[in-house]
Amino acid sequence: MSTEVNKSLPVALVIDDEPQIRRLLRLTLEAHGYRVFEAATGQEGLLEAAQRRPEVVLLDLGLPDLDGVEVLKRLREWSHVPVLVLSVRDREDDKIAALDAGADDYVTKPFASGELLARLRVAQRRARPGPEEAVFRSGEVEVDLARRVVLRKGREVKLTATEYALLALLVRHAGRVLTHRQLLKEVWGPNAVEHTHYLRVYVAHLREKLEADPAKPELIRTEPGVGYRLIPQE
Repeated sequence: MSTEVNKSLPVALVIDDEPQIRRLLRLTLEAHGYRVFEAATGQEGLLEAAQRRPEVVLLDLGLPDLDGVEVLKRLREWSHVPVLVLSVRDREDDKIAALDAGADDYVTKPFASGELLARLRVAQRRARPGPEEAVFRSGEVEVDLARRVVLRKGREVKLTATEYALLALLVRHAGRVLTHRQLLKEVWGPNAVEHTHYLRVYVAHLREKLEADPAKPELIRTEPGVGYRLIPQE
């Protein structure tokens, strides 16, 4: 029986100290067309990442030698690989720390395989930008980043400079949670990172102009206590 591995398949690296979780992830990912490599410690994970150059990394925070956030910070010194954090920690502070350190998304254990795979697909799409992505479409909304034009139902929506800057940032990271701190720093500058009321006001403005029902937003979702996520829709 042949044991040859198809080296054209995308590589996933799982960094987790629980053998049962690694086995579950291996079975799930291999069934959906990934080659999977494993690491049980942070140091081993960094070495594997450098050697394997994976297309995606699934990272636990509770590792025996290094905290997962520290692993993420070290990885981000030289790599932009999409990183999905998987952790039993569900406190807002833990999510914010991981996302601020460069995680593309955060999924709490236990997790559903379907959701995990969907989050992976979004993270990988973001890592492969193409010319066509200059135009973002989600439901009734279209954002042309090259021309700086925003349409809803085919009609142009007038945005202020700050509203557009916030929307463009969310579009460039569509599907990913952006923390309050990340958004404030990018749009308003490093001196504004504590002024979360700015975000509440401007997100409310965008929802009024872009959402079918601003009270039940489908495009710009709130991640309570963490930040916001722009939801791509068909």
